Amino acid sequence: MKQSQTGISIQPLPGAAAVRYACVSATDLRKICEETGAAKGTLQSIWACDERDRDGGFRLWVALADSYGLLLLELPMTAENPEYPDVSDLFPAAVRLQRANRDLFGVRVNGGDYRPWLRHAAWPEDVFPLRRDHPADTVYPEEADRYPFVRVTGEGVHEIAVGPVHAGTIEPGHFRFSVVGEKVLRLEERLGYVHKGIEKRFESFAIFEGQRLAARVSGDTAVAFSWAYCMALEGLCGTLPNQRALWLRALLLERERLANHLGDLGALGNDAGFAMGLVQFSRLKEDLLRTNARIFGARYPMDAVLPGGVAVDLSNSGRRELLNALTPLENEIAVLQGIYADHSGLQDRFVGTGRITSALAVQLGLQGLAGRASGQAGDLRCDHPCAPYDQLGVRRVILTAGDVAARVAVRFAEAQESMRLCRLILEGLPSGELLVPLQEPAINRPGIGWVEGWRGPVMVFLQATSDGRIRRCHPHDPSWQNWPVLEHAIIGNIVPDFPLINKSFNLSYSGVDL
Repeated sequence: MKQSQTGISIQPLPGAAAVRYACVSATDLRKICEETGAAKGTLQSIWACDERDRDGGFRLWVALADSYGLLLLELPMTAENPEYPDVSDLFPAAVRLQRANRDLFGVRVNGGDYRPWLRHAAWPEDVFPLRRDHPADTVYPEEADRYPFVRVTGEGVHEIAVGPVHAGTIEPGHFRFSVVGEKVLRLEERLGYVHKGIEKRFESFAIFEGQRLAARVSGDTAVAFSWAYCMALEGLCGTLPNQRALWLRALLLERERLANHLGDLGALGNDAGFAMGLVQFSRLKEDLLRTNARIFGARYPMDAVLPGGVAVDLSNSGRRELLNALTPLENEIAVLQGIYADHSGLQDRFVGTGRITSALAVQLGLQGLAGRASGQAGDLRCDHPCAPYDQLGVRRVILTAGDVAARVAVRFAEAQESMRLCRLILEGLPSGELLVPLQEPAINRPGIGWVEGWRGPVMVFLQATSDGRIRRCHPHDPSWQNWPVLEHAIIGNIVPDFPLINKSFNLSYSGVDL
């Protein structure tokens, strides 16, 4: 047990390593957030729960990351006045999370930005679809959507609206640039066009089946989200998977990380006019995905991670095939890295473009690989490693330039590290069962899963009902933190550099449009 400077009792959360919990008042919530920010801690997420059927009110949950791990704060709110203090001045990423909670639950901050975030006039302003008494299948008539974008005025300033429908096969998002000539003065994003009601859909799942939906929150992060879900559930059940299962989860996670880095490195080359990079990295990614299909039964193993373990095993021949593929892949990536470094056209586009300084990264709470390119050292595999990462000695990758070139370099370095980890896992894979039986989950406390996905830390909050269903599941993608940073990265650059800067972050639309 520990105490914050506010005197609030903070206790370990049962079944969740490196997670602490406290029930707080509104005043203490604000004070603890101030303490955490002053100590260089960061905001992980903010979400609400409808508890009116239990005790007549709502709950606000705030997850803060600090040197000890994750601090989970619970704030009870009355049904008549579900209000809480604004913390966006401490953690800028809180703005959109707070706005989403207002749209979905009707809980509101005392101050801050009151514009809608997810609603898009898809339901009336006084309707809150994540409240427990709201029918999931309700359809409302279309309304006019008059979103109040922030306007920049001045001589020669004009706006360029991009999206929400794009020319490529990417998901919809609206980007409104305020420019003078081609120089960008301001960018304002608007997302939420593919809001899918995932958090409401979770409530219809049995708790031992929810990992299937979690794996589809953001398809390129399927392993990380399904692992985080299963970690949360296993904590509620008081059960740890067998070591073999945990090592296979890590193998799948590193292959997911590697596949995404390969795809991004090719796309970044292409966006800078170097099509050969796209061709070569696409070939390498395709080879990896085809190997996944042969060894694990799916190119993207969305259903490989199960509560209590994994659904896939690795034969001796499969293990040899994966090992034998690593050295040639390492060599090809090294050659391509040299080509990228020596290509003057690429470096002219990469170096200095879309820079986020270390100071700005701290201020805005930049996470994951983009944060590590701007001097932010956070990596759960190093800081709070779960098994088997506590036995693998992950090498942290940190750069400080904060530009497109640095984000490219982090991807190269992390791809090489993922291959090294895959080799260690394959060489040291322990024996044992793939699945262990789970007890019935606890219903009077939350479960937390926290995994370092390829973009950054992925978190899942989970609560069970007494009849074995999901009461509340909140999945959190690091794109919530990083999308607002993109608005700063483009300032002072020219409009044609935006696709390149955007791709260097490669954030998830689906992961925030829940």
